[in-house]
Amino acid sequence: MNYKKYIGDKAFYKTLVVLLIPLALQQSLSSVVNLLDNVMVGSLTTESLSAVAIVNQLMFVFNLTLFGAMAGASIFGAQYHGRGSAQGVRYTFRFRMLLSLALSVAGIALFLLMGDRLIRLYLNQEASSAGDLDYAFSEAKDYLTVCLWGVIPFAAANSLSSTLRDTGETYTPMLAGVIAIVTNAALNYILIFGHLGLPAMGVKGAALATVISRWVEVLFLLIRTLRSLDKYPFMQGAFRSAYVPWEVIRPILITGWPLLINEFLWSISNALINQSYSTRGLDAVAATNICGTVWQIFAIVMMSMGSAISILVGQQLGGGDKPRAMDTARKLMFVNVAASIAMGLIMIALSPLIPRIYNVNDHVRSITGSMLIVVGAMLPVDAATHASYFTMRSGGKTLLTFLFDCGFSWAVSFTLAYCLSRFTSLNIVWVYGIVQLANILKCVAGLWIVHSGIWLHTIVHDLKAET
Repeated sequence: MNYKKYIGDKAFYKTLVVLLIPLALQQSLSSVVNLLDNVMVGSLTTESLSAVAIVNQLMFVFNLTLFGAMAGASIFGAQYHGRGSAQGVRYTFRFRMLLSLALSVAGIALFLLMGDRLIRLYLNQEASSAGDLDYAFSEAKDYLTVCLWGVIPFAAANSLSSTLRDTGETYTPMLAGVIAIVTNAALNYILIFGHLGLPAMGVKGAALATVISRWVEVLFLLIRTLRSLDKYPFMQGAFRSAYVPWEVIRPILITGWPLLINEFLWSISNALINQSYSTRGLDAVAATNICGTVWQIFAIVMMSMGSAISILVGQQLGGGDKPRAMDTARKLMFVNVAASIAMGLIMIALSPLIPRIYNVNDHVRSITGSMLIVVGAMLPVDAATHASYFTMRSGGKTLLTFLFDCGFSWAVSFTLAYCLSRFTSLNIVWVYGIVQLANILKCVAGLWIVHSGIWLHTIVHDLKAET
């Protein structure tokens, strides 16, 4: 095997580091604050922690649907930037804003109409010998009601941040994210426990802190970009009209609809998988929530590398350099897997200690520790799978990514979780572990697809001037 083809030169790593550091810093701060939020809410009661976990799982479906809606435009945005077309990037930004706002209104309406019913899906009376389910429901309902005020600013901020990243600008989204994260952390401490003369609001305080931080983030992004139009040329006249030509809308819709459906259905499958885990009781809900939050910290490089692949490989494909795009994708995947091996080993080593920072019972701590060992061992597999997904997506092969991601989640992961939780007496750790191990099959398929090169595709063309 020629190992040199997996190793880049100094220029390659310099470009990667400049791009990756802001992405990783924002991701790491967000993950750490999520962990602190988890610990603060968990210090209230197990019911409160479970309530927040349930609502966050429901909001996760909306968030991923939103990301999926913008993903098609993001593919085109990166390729238009690689082609040197600020106008093309501007059109993709307008498309994102309009679509994300429409989805936000629809999402808010859905949660207002069906929120109670959705929350109760995760509260299993038979499995919960311990814990007050009525109190958990009340906490979840309160948390969701406040969170809805942050949906629209979240959508607008992500539309602008994703467009900036398409152009290779990762510093400004990072700075906005850091400001929002610090705001969220400080307000969580103040509002959850009632400091600085304010009343203790519990889970409502946690939700309000999130809402305020999202408004702060979107306002910072708008002010910064509109004051630096020479640096961000796609923002020149961006709000002058809502016009997006059909020659841009049509290919985005054709390319992007599988990603929208993919993220929507994948997030639902993930929610149903967690609902299957919840049949083992509130302790299982709390443990999977803690494990997922901790996993985000150790998966920082993996998640950031997905964005780096979208940007670098997408720009090279937009410029028509397919051999370079293949070479870049291969080297980025190698870096991702190598870093994830190290992070996975650290996670396994710390698995007995991490659950102790939570104010939960010993059973939850035991379950969480075992789950952390499982996900730590699987982190390199997840890294290769994650990189494969974003590599396919960068070339506009969205139907293929739909089958690869959503198809596998429903056909294998959800089916396993559902059957093991309903038709066996296996404890939550075994059910969780088997579902995670199945991802090895997905990883092998992803590596084969990337190696085949069928994803290499330039999808943008020169545009007429806007009139």
